[in-house]
Amino acid sequence: MKKSKFGRVLLPFITPFDKNGDVDYDTLCKLINYAIEKDFLDTVVVTGTTGEFNTLTTDERIQIFRTAVKAVNGRVPIIAGTGAASTRETITLTKAAEEAGIDTVMIVAPYYCKPTQQGIYDHYIEILNNTTADILLYNIPTFTGININPETVGRLAAVSKRFIGIKDQSSINPVQIIDYRNAVFPHNKEFLIYNGDDAMLLPTMACGADGIVSGGSLVLGDKVKQVFKYFEEGRNEEAFAVFQDVFKLGKIYSINGRIHPIPILRVAVEMTSGIKVGPSRPPLDYPTNEEIEAVRSLLSEMKLI
Repeated sequence: MKKSKFGRVLLPFITPFDKNGDVDYDTLCKLINYAIEKDFLDTVVVTGTTGEFNTLTTDERIQIFRTAVKAVNGRVPIIAGTGAASTRETITLTKAAEEAGIDTVMIVAPYYCKPTQQGIYDHYIEILNNTTADILLYNIPTFTGININPETVGRLAAVSKRFIGIKDQSSINPVQIIDYRNAVFPHNKEFLIYNGDDAMLLPTMACGADGIVSGGSLVLGDKVKQVFKYFEEGRNEEAFAVFQDVFKLGKIYSINGRIHPIPILRVAVEMTSGIKVGPSRPPLDYPTNEEIEAVRSLLSEMKLI
């Protein structure tokens, strides 16, 4: 089953940059090895939002696909983020992921142009018909400007089981998790529903999410896995106690009104792993001294540094 293949914790990796702002492929390998060896994840995800795919060139994304396949070396599954603003470019990137040896892709809803629900449906169907990879839909309205409505997801799930699931990072979590389940399960009971927001981990678990795409797991270590373990064993108080740390880290991403979490996450990754990943690419700005000290204080409080 797909559920047992990908597991509970899918970790979307940061794309490291060197001092010149170029992709540091060697450091990406170090990060992947670090997280796999520490057992922080069940599945590796590259070139998603956490990987700042929107600032990467097509060639860089393709090289990251190849680098990830080499680094993982068959130890865990890999999912490649191949979404783009246009259907044509998404197909090109998806085919490149396939050629690199990746058989599952995560495709964000088409952004900037704000298509209708029919346009979203047609986008995914055209990708389906022109590629062979399994597809994990990706809903993040904060950045795309559109929501993939449950009815649309239900229609896609009814067409093909190659639409294996959805990552939902919407402001209406966990309610939409329930709506997605109700929309897709009549067509495909193996359809996977992943929460994409660390701060909503426990509420979405209670509403039936199969797992999480958790950038914070690169900082939190096995804490996210512990929440799943305790919850599934009925040890609710212990699950909630560990979740408090997950929640706190998730909330600090928005310090000073920040919307994009990655500049803060990058600082936290460097502090906990000791691996230098560099700053985000512009226009994302580097955290202030105040923000860095707030992160340091939180990580110290959680005994992660």
